[in-house]
Amino acid sequence: MKNSSHPPLITRLSSVWYRHYRVYCKNLFSNGFPPFLEPLIFLAGIGLGLGKYIVSMDGIPYIQFLATGLLVSTAMFTSAFECSFGTFIRLEFEKVYNAMLAAPITVSNLFVGEILWAGTKGFFFSLAVLLIMLVFGVIPFSTSIFAPFVGFITGVMFAVVSLFVTSFVKDINHLNFYFTGFLSPMFFFSGAVFPIQNLPPYLRPFCEIFPLTHVVRMVRALCRTNFSPYLLLDLLYCCLVILILGFFAVKRLEKRLIN
Repeated sequence: MKNSSHPPLITRLSSVWYRHYRVYCKNLFSNGFPPFLEPLIFLAGIGLGLGKYIVSMDGIPYIQFLATGLLVSTAMFTSAFECSFGTFIRLEFEKVYNAMLAAPITVSNLFVGEILWAGTKGFFFSLAVLLIMLVFGVIPFSTSIFAPFVGFITGVMFAVVSLFVTSFVKDINHLNFYFTGFLSPMFFFSGAVFPIQNLPPYLRPFCEIFPLTHVVRMVRALCRTNFSPYLLLDLLYCCLVILILGFFAVKRLEKRLIN
């Protein structure tokens, strides 16, 4: 006989996701408007400034080159913030997880639901950027409509990376090192700002280690309708990062939360 005290897995995960959704929607305007405003500022800054000096990059207009990178970099930063500062605050200050565990869910359910929520934010932020870029004709309307799904993958991947980092952090201020020492440099050396082929040959292998490199390549291929079998390796890389780091992140946070 089925135990009614243990809801189905999808119900447990969706309940965690819905909790974060409700909190996010309490300040919907301040949370939902900036993702549409940021690409407008980007267009003004690049179109009126830098775009006049750099006409093209890698065979496409430079503004389009940067815009495709922005589709996933915005997903990276929002999910990284959600699962680093956001998770730490819920874990150490607000004690939200202690209350959530009073419900019939496990610690794994809790953090997997949180990862899915971060992926959803990655999808939404990528979609917001894409809509603005399509309206202004920066990105062609083609297979680029699938770009938000790469944003979802980006959100999930940087959620698990951020949870793994957060599992080691004892002071919230230490998370600044994660953003300034890892995420910010990765933004510049992942092909989002300029092609990694422009770097010295001895630096290029290091760029392939960065998770952002692989999703930038995937989303740019979608926006340019320029596909290659090597994109499957990029997708495989993302899946491995999600599975491996996700496993260790959840286990470490589970141990920390119980203790």
